[in-house]
Amino acid sequence: MTRKYRLSTALDVDDLLMECTSYAIRLANEKHHFDPPMTIYEKDQWGKMGTRADSIYPYFNDAEFYRTQPVYKGAKEFVRRLSQMTEVYISTAIPPQFMGIRAQRILEEFPEIPQDHIYMGARKDKIHTDILFDDAMHNILNSSAKYPILMRRPWNREATGMLAVNNYDEFLKLVEVIAESYSVHSDVTVPTRSDIVVLVGPSGSGKSKLATRLLGQTDRFRKLVSYTTNDPTAVEENQWYNYVSVEEFRKMCESGEMFQSTMYAGHGYGSRRTDVDAILAEGKRVLTTMDICGAMSLKTHYRKVTTVYIKRDKRALMANILRKNSSIEDKVNRLSAIDYEEKNAELCDYVVSFDSYEDAIEQLRRILSV
Repeated sequence: MTRKYRLSTALDVDDLLMECTSYAIRLANEKHHFDPPMTIYEKDQWGKMGTRADSIYPYFNDAEFYRTQPVYKGAKEFVRRLSQMTEVYISTAIPPQFMGIRAQRILEEFPEIPQDHIYMGARKDKIHTDILFDDAMHNILNSSAKYPILMRRPWNREATGMLAVNNYDEFLKLVEVIAESYSVHSDVTVPTRSDIVVLVGPSGSGKSKLATRLLGQTDRFRKLVSYTTNDPTAVEENQWYNYVSVEEFRKMCESGEMFQSTMYAGHGYGSRRTDVDAILAEGKRVLTTMDICGAMSLKTHYRKVTTVYIKRDKRALMANILRKNSSIEDKVNRLSAIDYEEKNAELCDYVVSFDSYEDAIEQLRRILSV
C-alpha cells in the first residue's frame, strides 16, 4: 500500500497573499500625484534606490497600512486548495509593533490556517518545511526547505535556475508534481504517448542541440518557437526563439498572450498558447526546450506533457557555458544556477544522462516511442 506523504508548506504574506509593494505604490501615487504614475516595474530591486520609488517606505512603518492591506484576488481560494494538499504555515517578516495586526488579519482572512501555524520573523531559514513560497530571493537562497519556490516579481527578475512561478495555479501544479515525486514508483518506467515534450536542463546541457537533432530524425514533432528578450546574437541555437523587446514581452505577458513566462539569467522567456495549439491542430507533437519553471507551467495548461531532464557532468556544463557568445554577467548567472537546476531532475518524468549525443538521442527515441 502506497503511503501518502503529507507535505508542509510555509507561505509568505506580503506580495504573496496580501498586496504590499503595489498597495504602497498606489498610496504614494495618490499622495504625491506622480506624473506619470509610478508603476511596480520601477521597483526592480529591494532597498532604497534614490528614486521616487523610495516614497513607498514610510508606509511600511504605518499601522493603518497593515490594517488595510488588500488580499490578492484568488488568495483565499488558493490557501483553501493548498490546505487540502499540504499542511500550511505562515512565515512572515513584519516589524514587532505590527505583529498583532498581522496575526489578526491572517486569522480573519485565512481561517484554514491554525493559529499555532503562524510564525513571525525575518529568519525564514529557521522554518523547516518541505516547501517555502516567497517573493524575496534572499529567503529562497537561504531557505532550509527542500523545495524553496519563488513568486516572480519585478524585484527578483535576476533569479536564475531556482523554482519560480508566476501565479497560484502554477504553484499548485508544482506542489502536485512534488507530491508525486514522493510516491512509490516501479523500477521499470513505461513510455507514454504525450502531445508535448519538454527538454529541461541547465544552460550548456545540450538540450537545444538534442531537440534539433531529434527534429531532423522524425517528422512526428514540430518545434515550439518561444520568445525572449535576450540579444538574438547571443542566444545559442537562436532558431528556437523570436526576439522581442522588454516592453513587448511585458505587454504579451500582461495581455495573456503569453501563457507561460519565466526569467533566466536576467532575460525573459515565454511561449504563446496559440503557437502550441497550432502545432497540435496539425496532428503533430510539440517539442520544446525550457527551464523547469516553463515546463511546470506547461503542465498547468496542458494534460499530456512529458518532461525530460538532460543531465550532464558539471565540468561539461561549465565548459559549454564559458564558450557561449554572451556577456560575462550572463555567464556568471548561468554558472551560478547549475547547482539549483540539478535539483530539478527529480521533478521531471525522465532523466537522460549521456556522454555522446548519439547515446542521448537513442534514449530520447526510446522514451518518446519514436
